[in-house]
Amino acid sequence: MAVSIRLRREGTKNRPYYRVVVADSRSPRDGKFIEIIGTYDPKQTGQNSSFNVERAEYWISKGAQPSDTVRSLIKKQKKMVAEEPASEAESSEPVESGSPLSGAAET
Repeated sequence: MAVSIRLRREGTKNRPYYRVVVADSRSPRDGKFIEIIGTYDPKQTGQNSSFNVERAEYWISKGAQPSDTVRSLIKKQKKMVAEEPASEAESSEPVESGSPLSGAAET
């Protein structure tokens, strides 16, 4: 069975919304699927996709072929996940208000 990771269209007319699904490549675009691993909203600006990168990696390791769009989304998602820990580390550092001796000099 040839498995692919692709987009499944949801939403209404002129308001597309996609689910990132793992499906048999022979099934129709909006047909039967194996697993939903995320979502993609092309109308939203900024971060417009969210999905489980670990599950995508698992399916790719099992031989699933991601579509071009999904491959691009995976790359963006990995980049965002890699940036999050770095930004959290910067924000968690305590901000020093001065040296401890500066308070003693005032009294």
